[in-house]
Amino acid sequence: MKRLTILGSTGSIGESTLDVVARHPDRFQVVALAARASHGKLAAQCRRFAPRYAAMADEAAAESLRAALRAAGVATEVLAGPASLERVAALAEADAVMAAVVGAAGLPGTLAAARAGKQVLLANKEALVVSGSLFLAALAEGGATLLPIDSEHSAVLQSLPAGFTCGRAGEAGRAGVRRILLTASGGPFRALPLERLPRVTPDEACAHPNWVMGRKISVDSATMMNKGLEVIEAFWLFGAPREAIEVVVHPQSVIHSMVEYHDGSVIAQLGAPDMRTPIACALAWPERIEAGVAPVDFTTLGPLEFGPVDEGRFPCVRLAYRALERGGTAPAILNAANEIAVESFLAGTLAFTAIAPVIENVLAATTVEPLESLETAWRADREARDAARREVSRLGRRAG
Repeated sequence: MKRLTILGSTGSIGESTLDVVARHPDRFQVVALAARASHGKLAAQCRRFAPRYAAMADEAAAESLRAALRAAGVATEVLAGPASLERVAALAEADAVMAAVVGAAGLPGTLAAARAGKQVLLANKEALVVSGSLFLAALAEGGATLLPIDSEHSAVLQSLPAGFTCGRAGEAGRAGVRRILLTASGGPFRALPLERLPRVTPDEACAHPNWVMGRKISVDSATMMNKGLEVIEAFWLFGAPREAIEVVVHPQSVIHSMVEYHDGSVIAQLGAPDMRTPIACALAWPERIEAGVAPVDFTTLGPLEFGPVDEGRFPCVRLAYRALERGGTAPAILNAANEIAVESFLAGTLAFTAIAPVIENVLAATTVEPLESLETAWRADREARDAARREVSRLGRRAG
């Protein structure tokens, strides 16, 4: 029986995790659930899975959750405040932590799980993007293990030799890897005329052709910043040099990623575009369990297409490679600027095509420092957010 804490349980990854868990009551027990403010969803999850703890970053939401659980006669103990997510991430009762809080806000809980020696199921790519070497040091300090949840990184892991250890420098080279090929659907605007891009709406950007995701990550897919962040994540996860990590556009989202070896072999992982597959893979690793995912029918699949990234259409990929090359706090600056730009686009105060210029201008204007501590990363994050807000104001006024 594997005992789980799920950080971000009310988001799409959290809900898919609970769907897989519910299919295997003999294998998994939920000991803690955590969310930011969706107390109604979390109350329903507590009624169904009866965790020992529920944590809410928002204290008012936590009080609403307490009242709902008291009325329902549910004995789950409710913890409140941002630090409560870190507390449940480090619980002695938990064997594994699903880290699925979106954005930089998920970093403290993910680091707490690493330091506590948990099996970290990483759906929060920002933990590696923002803290990189610091996160790997926390894993080593706590004796934790790391398994990726992103469909692309899960596909890479499944295509690597048995016994491959994530988070170890040079590991890909020792495994005989020549290239890691991350596939990208190209999102909803892959073929949209370029002159239409300045006028696209948030709802259009969030209408992904293949995947059902939250709004922030959907916009990241539309700009392909998600792929840029995944390149940085793959660098730390698989111990491969940045020049050995490539992005390939694959609109059908059937091949989730590939690994090319020095002998010329290419091994790929295929499946339906459903996050329950990589979640089930990580939950049971190295075993395989039922995930509720429909099988691929190869007789009706049709052609599979591949192509290069159009940097004129998707400049965010280039910006991510640039941040990885600069190192230090540059990826944290990239991530923070992107979060503010996407937030502004979703709020209607920034055009879609201004997202990349905001990020590029912030990268150029913000001092990159060596990543010496988590405080260094947070300082860079704060400075980049302030700079991004100024850029949003400037570019938004200019567009108006």
